[in-house]
Amino acid sequence: MKKSLLALAALGAFAGVAHAQSSVTLYGIIDEGFNTNSAGKHLYNLSSGVMQGSRFGLRGTEDLGGDLKALFVLENGFDVNNGKLGQGGLMFGRQAYVGLSSQFGTVTLGRQYDSVVDYVGPLEAGDQWGGYIAAHPGDIDNFNNAYRTNNTVKYTSADYNGLKFGGTYSFGGVAGNFSSNQIWSLGAGYNNGPLVLGVGYLNARTPAASGGLFNNGGTIATNTPATATAAANFAVTSPVYTGFASANTYQVVGAGGAYTFGAATIGLTYSNIRFANLGASYASPFKGQTATFNNAEVNFKYQLTPALLVGAAYDYTRGTEINGNSRAQYHQGAVGVDYFLSKRTDVYVIGVYQHATGETLSATGTVVAATTGINGLSGSSNQNQNQLAARVGIRHKF
Repeated sequence: MKKSLLALAALGAFAGVAHAQSSVTLYGIIDEGFNTNSAGKHLYNLSSGVMQGSRFGLRGTEDLGGDLKALFVLENGFDVNNGKLGQGGLMFGRQAYVGLSSQFGTVTLGRQYDSVVDYVGPLEAGDQWGGYIAAHPGDIDNFNNAYRTNNTVKYTSADYNGLKFGGTYSFGGVAGNFSSNQIWSLGAGYNNGPLVLGVGYLNARTPAASGGLFNNGGTIATNTPATATAAANFAVTSPVYTGFASANTYQVVGAGGAYTFGAATIGLTYSNIRFANLGASYASPFKGQTATFNNAEVNFKYQLTPALLVGAAYDYTRGTEINGNSRAQYHQGAVGVDYFLSKRTDVYVIGVYQHATGETLSATGTVVAATTGINGLSGSSNQNQNQLAARVGIRHKF
């Protein structure tokens, strides 16, 4: 009898320990505010999730012993103004994965972020104080995480004195065609003291096809389309690169760095974007050609007080020459002020100005004058037009 009681007590104690070593956390962000968008015509509206996407999520871990842990994340995006799901109506469109972690790193499976997003994205102004409207035009390099990857196996290394690295591979899921919709990425980052560095590479096959990178519940799909054809064929609606979304391969090489001295931080990012073998999804006189964009950003932020942050950034994008036509160019400036009322609640103001010149390719495969396209907003009503956007918002984290 005593042995039975001792066994039950031991089992009860073990169950209590196991329970204590497991955790599930509910978290979220609610970001709401007032926007103005002047692009030939003025637009005033409330919008959700500019500084950071409004979301709620669950994350959990379980200690399996021997330095091995199980983990999961389920993260939903939503629009505060109408309650609709984000990311094309997906229940957990931001992230959904499960995996294992140990001293050798972490392996996760599901809908996740690529390595460019993980290692280079945090160094651009849009991921810090500028929100998605301060991202590079149309988020052409995906630094601001406009597109997630489905069916993804991801490895993230342990932290080696500030150095981390990793990669992803996404199965296309197309029977009889292993490479269709296939996505892979590699990246590395260093964060130690005042210096932060990041590099990343992203390669996506048939990105505009159903289930491809551009068409699997991305963020930009909610924008006003540049043309009816673009809306019908692609999730991409930014006038900056709608005409190149038919490429057989989308490739991004990105790098960035930041250095903090006192209360100030200065940062730089660079990306090379290639749309290879155009015309894979529709007939085009430019079928088979490759379009290249280069982007460079310099950003600065200053912590005036523990509660008050100010920032400024300049971004330059230069497109490819199309059959002798002048290259599309986009000049963009952004400023922001962020004031924290508490650790979880802040109010902010963001302003973004963009100017477009040169020629680019339309969704129907014709050469047109370049049109402004501040990320996440409808483009200018007139070609070669300036565009100005401003945002006053409040963000609460829980």
